[in-house]
Amino acid sequence: MDELLWREIDEKEPIPAHILERMEEMRKHHKPLIDPAYIKRPTMIEGIRRAGAVNTAVLDEVAKHIRAGMSTQDIDDIVREFTHAQGAICAPYKFEGYPKSVCTSINNEVCHGIPSRLRKLHDGDIINVDCTTILDGYYADASRMFMIGSVSEARRKLVEETKKCLEAGIAAAQPWATVGDIGYATAKYAHSHGYSVVRELGGHGVGLEFHEDPFVAHIGTRGKGMVLVPGMVITIEPMINIGKPGVYIDDYNGWTIYTKDNSDSAQWEHTILITETGNEILTY
Repeated sequence: MDELLWREIDEKEPIPAHILERMEEMRKHHKPLIDPAYIKRPTMIEGIRRAGAVNTAVLDEVAKHIRAGMSTQDIDDIVREFTHAQGAICAPYKFEGYPKSVCTSINNEVCHGIPSRLRKLHDGDIINVDCTTILDGYYADASRMFMIGSVSEARRKLVEETKKCLEAGIAAAQPWATVGDIGYATAKYAHSHGYSVVRELGGHGVGLEFHEDPFVAHIGTRGKGMVLVPGMVITIEPMINIGKPGVYIDDYNGWTIYTKDNSDSAQWEHTILITETGNEILTY
């Protein structure tokens, strides 16, 4: 985001005094707190909310067309064309060298699957489509699972229970709670249903940049980790495996992450705003 614009917003919309006072009290007790620069002000929140609306619409557009027989490049084409038609930008494109506009991760691919004309969707596949949109300099990020045709009961259950892990994490993401509370809630639900949680990857702050502090692990201890201050915008995006939690990166493309044991994996992601009374989902 433009530094001069941020300074102007900062001067016109300072962080409320009662929030700064509570942060100072927590600081005295050595609680980890976010840099105030990443506490979003009303103008910023409205910008992220607009980006989120486009991001949600992009995934809705994918949902209309996704089917067996299409390639993952077809999905990338839909995302790119629809996003540009809204006057927005696909954040993944050329980010740290990533070659496409969206991530498409199938079955045992945990995340960062690269779209290709050669990779076709087949009846019975499950796929995660991960989309991040930039609109007027603001970022919003979400992913959804899609079940292609007639999927196995094990895959259907994995997709559905992973979404419930996300919902448990969102329920735990309350003002003045901690990132550890989110991780505890998501992992507790996953483990209680016999699944494992990927540890190396997680959610993150978002809004002014693609990835901001904090790192949002999906396994954790209640009361530990960074405090969730009203005005923070984060993603919650648990990656849940049927088998063991281990993962590895594709040696060839340097991006796609797979389960080590070749088991299926699923992920759902929402961007949420921490408010003074709870949280608000900004894109899904």
